[in-house]
Amino acid sequence: MTLCFATHNEHKIAEVQALVGKSFSLVGLESIGCREELAEEQDTLPGNAWQKAHYVFTRYQTPCFADDTGLEVETLGGAPGVFSARYAGPQRNAHNNMALLLKNLEGRASRAARFRTVICLMADEQPRYFEGVLTGTIGFEPRGHHGFGYDPVFLPDGYPQTLAELPLHEKNKISHRARAMAAFVAYLQTLKS
Repeated sequence: MTLCFATHNEHKIAEVQALVGKSFSLVGLESIGCREELAEEQDTLPGNAWQKAHYVFTRYQTPCFADDTGLEVETLGGAPGVFSARYAGPQRNAHNNMALLLKNLEGRASRAARFRTVICLMADEQPRYFEGVLTGTIGFEPRGHHGFGYDPVFLPDGYPQTLAELPLHEKNKISHRARAMAAFVAYLQTLKS
């Protein structure tokens, strides 16, 4: 079975191909002739993942999956959530996003947070969802140089380091994306049997 991963990022495709093995062949948006930027206009992570996967499935008639990820901070009512990439504005600047988050947490007793990734698979008319969650806390200042986004301020439960301080192979063992992908891959394995 060939599946389209709704991304233009070839590194993400290769990373996920290694996880799904040889039973499934992954292609990216470029391979199916989709060069447009996919919209993310929904107000939930599952909604955005569905919007991208559904667009590709209906427009290009190919089985497709898409993901969306957000940082949800408990004391901020789940913000930035679905707006994580645009928290400090439409320019999607990670430094500005972290600075705004730290400012909004000043004086707050709780710094509990979670990263959440949702994958939507459209292999037929019925969307299927897979979720991965990583719980932790928000630190008081950015630390580390690995990763991206909010990784320098996110301390996973049980770790004294931020995600940006962990080596990539360690982060990939525990990350929200890895957990969502594990559930997704487990489902794919049931399809081939």
